[in-house]
Amino acid sequence: MIIDYQNVDILQDNYTILKNINFQVSENQFIFLTGIVGSGKSTFMKSLYASASLKGEKAEVLGIDLLSIKPKNTPALRRQLGIVFQDFQLLSDRTVYDNLAFVLKATGWKKKEDIESKIKAVLETVNLETKTDNYPHELSGGEQQRISIARAILNTPKIIIADEPTGNLDPEASRQIVEILKSICDRGTTIIMSTHNTSLIELVPGALQYTFSEQHIINNSI
Repeated sequence: MIIDYQNVDILQDNYTILKNINFQVSENQFIFLTGIVGSGKSTFMKSLYASASLKGEKAEVLGIDLLSIKPKNTPALRRQLGIVFQDFQLLSDRTVYDNLAFVLKATGWKKKEDIESKIKAVLETVNLETKTDNYPHELSGGEQQRISIARAILNTPKIIIADEPTGNLDPEASRQIVEILKSICDRGTTIIMSTHNTSLIELVPGALQYTFSEQHIINNSI
């Protein structure tokens, strides 16, 4: 198991948000997280990269114990994860190339030719290799989200956490995002994606679905 939650409660600001979470994921799986608005999907996903407090029987991600993880050890965990947000979170004053180069340089890449080669590869994965010199405002919402996915896979993460990545997109752009994530999963990366649009699940044959229900929810304001 690369993720193993057993009887886990998830807290924020010392308040329990979710209870009795049992969630196990193996390598190379595509998981859809579903549930009503406010059911805690985003809080759960934050817990996977140690941005929410946990208590329970067992909570491990990539062999790291989240019940006892220290703040100084969270960067090592996050370097193994790729995170895609609903609102893209691209740097508006930098080109696509510079957005991606910024991440690579921040994670230790130094050689210009290596950086250029990696950026070319990830942009080909999301079918946007011609957009290196564009600024985010010059791209459609779907294109911006594809750049966000390119950013998430720069350092070849073992898991991608995609929090409502299609929430602001039209149906065709949403389909493209899911198909790109599926192609990344097919290459060996585990995908965990939350969505309100359950029709997207049909685009990924064999995908698993985990639904947050009333038995999990303590505080539904998140």
